[in-house]
Amino acid sequence: MNMATRADAVYRRELEAARQVCPAALPFRERRWIGLVLFAAAVVAVELSVQLARVTRLALSDWYTIEIGVAQMRTLSTGILLLPILMAARGMFPGYGVGVVRRFREQVQLILVFFGILAVWDYLVYHGQWSRGMLLAAAGFALVLVPLVETITREVLVRLKVWGRPVVIVGAAKTGALVARLLQRLPSLGLVPVCFLDDDPTKHGQLVEGIPVIGDLTTRDGRLRGIRAAIIAMPGIGPERLARVVRDTRFPEVIVIPDLFGIESLWVQPRDLGGVLGIGIQRHLFIRTNRVLKRFIDFVIGVPALLLSLPIVGIAALWIKAVSPGPAFFAQEREGQDGKKIRVFKLRTMYPDAQERLERYLSENPEARIEWERYFKLKDDPRILPGIGHLLRKLSLDELPQLINVLRGEMSIVGPRPFPEYHLEAMPDEFRTLRRTVRPGLTGLWQVSARSDGDLVLQETLDTYYIRNWSIWLDLYIMCRTFGAVLFGKGAY
Repeated sequence: MNMATRADAVYRRELEAARQVCPAALPFRERRWIGLVLFAAAVVAVELSVQLARVTRLALSDWYTIEIGVAQMRTLSTGILLLPILMAARGMFPGYGVGVVRRFREQVQLILVFFGILAVWDYLVYHGQWSRGMLLAAAGFALVLVPLVETITREVLVRLKVWGRPVVIVGAAKTGALVARLLQRLPSLGLVPVCFLDDDPTKHGQLVEGIPVIGDLTTRDGRLRGIRAAIIAMPGIGPERLARVVRDTRFPEVIVIPDLFGIESLWVQPRDLGGVLGIGIQRHLFIRTNRVLKRFIDFVIGVPALLLSLPIVGIAALWIKAVSPGPAFFAQEREGQDGKKIRVFKLRTMYPDAQERLERYLSENPEARIEWERYFKLKDDPRILPGIGHLLRKLSLDELPQLINVLRGEMSIVGPRPFPEYHLEAMPDEFRTLRRTVRPGLTGLWQVSARSDGDLVLQETLDTYYIRNWSIWLDLYIMCRTFGAVLFGKGAY
């Protein structure tokens, strides 16, 4: 048996061992056709937007009598195909490594600019032959359908395990393990860690987060063939050694994890300072116009939402009164911005003697006490009213009265949730201080990502990420995700 055959046999044995230990450690191959699938999905989305705009225009034909000819529809349907082409030119297909919020921002901005150009083109070239109402309706539908269809397509590809680009992580220590864990939890990024490289020979052959350490930077392992991206996760090695590691890394695309933990990460940009690399950090919370815009959005959404919710709140209040004596509403003191105490309004979903029921249940069920101390939630909560209580909490409708808190300026539509004092006492002082810098929210990143399934550590991670990386785009993304989280009731009980 020659050396090549023996090496191949060793590789097969390692592969089989990885299969037995952790399926996630298996090699992942990049599919080149994924970009074409996403491009086709974008074409479907924009053409569907035009057709829905046409249907809407025809439905309003009694008010708008100008006819839309076949030639006009053909021209518009053809011209709108430039939008997916522009998206492809911006690198959106497949867009591996781009976060969902940044992708959402680029989609919205490109759609608005594109339809603005179409309107100008129609005015200058076609002299207003296209229906401006149709253009406006098509833009509105595209703003919804393009991100929605792209998200659904990407989720299907993730579930089929064909979405993503394989990446090598250089450094199998604490930071490398953290990066691998985060990438595995965020498959939508499309960066799939397949192996580690590390100079420590004692780690070779081991699994870190279920991913094999196959050698050092000089390894010529055949499993690296075709992999184009590497992540250098060695923030503590010093600038000289880091420069040497980057130089010796044989991958076309290299991502360096800097020693900058604890600062903003979403809206950063590289800066060339005369040959010195700088990192520009956009701190949106310190910009006064952004805070004013956030407050304006609270009113724009909060006023109609409160009016529309009044019938639901009224029916729920009558149901609560029929199930349990006592008031249908209650107010609980919570911590707001700058540590000020606010009274948060809610529909009552618990029995009046909820605290006594909780203490009795926890004393009789040690496993439930462990669950309570970790999540401050119980899946089988004895305090919840039958029927109406579970329904309100499942759909988060018990929070609707907090729209009053939003309009009063005590809360915002989006922000970290205002927790009770016993919940806050379990959090580190530094994290509580950070939470006080913003208004608490009616919905937040924790709610749309984990809700009751998230423990204290995950709550701290998500709230910290939101506060440090806040932007209007992040708020809009969370608002869109809220509808899905409420509709499917994921993690709510």
